[in-house]
Amino acid sequence: MTSVTNVSRRTFAAMALASTAAACAPRVPSVEIEPLVSREASFIDGYGPLADSGYVLPGIPSKYLQGVNRRRSGIYNGEAAPNTLDVDPYAKFLYHVREDGTTTRYPVGVGRAGRSIRGSTTMKFMRKWPGWTPTQNMLRTEPEVYGDFRAGIPGGLRSPLGARALYLFRGGRDTHYRIHGTNDLESIGNSGSAGCIRMFNQDVIHLYDQIEAPMQVVIRSPEESLRVDPENFGRGIELPPKIISAEELLGPEAEASDRPPVFDDV
Repeated sequence: MTSVTNVSRRTFAAMALASTAAACAPRVPSVEIEPLVSREASFIDGYGPLADSGYVLPGIPSKYLQGVNRRRSGIYNGEAAPNTLDVDPYAKFLYHVREDGTTTRYPVGVGRAGRSIRGSTTMKFMRKWPGWTPTQNMLRTEPEVYGDFRAGIPGGLRSPLGARALYLFRGGRDTHYRIHGTNDLESIGNSGSAGCIRMFNQDVIHLYDQIEAPMQVVIRSPEESLRVDPENFGRGIELPPKIISAEELLGPEAEASDRPPVFDDV
């Protein structure tokens, strides 16, 4: 029987390191992280505790899911082609546009102003519980932030890419931007990184199970966002970066509280 690892307060905080190869600044939640709650607790449908790859992810408190800041399905009214991921960094949504004209809309967290990717890309591949390594540019420009992580962080509870990651390419070259999971719950619906597109882990797992690579990914311009969704244009706030220490991710206690994911499909 496969053992299951509950997400502790320490590992939950470690997973909130929101960083990608596009130099998203590491940050941890400014709010107190709640421990894994009992099975009797009430959660919004689709956002309760989730067993995945040998871990049990905690449910998402309803205070982070207010208003439009939750997963919804309906008729697509945007401008992207079918079988596309349409990202609106100004309204803080990602749309999975299906062939039949329907969509699932997910709330996302995006990069700070001027730091998000734009235009058309291709999601070339995707990974479950991916590891993360800073790029040479990150190490060169911000050695004080990334130097201690130069050897990378393995996939699992400590990885800043969370439960899933989608890798974006343009013209056959890696853009170093990712769509990925996070436990930095307050970042969803806001701007707070240097370019990554973040989702609740429950949402990125749900999306991962609905799509296949390769797939077109379009990031809206401000003009398109205003045309399609003026009501939500500019929603959210810009959060300051918060740096997590290397000890919290690489120290003996962090290593002891983590273990590799267990994949049932391999």
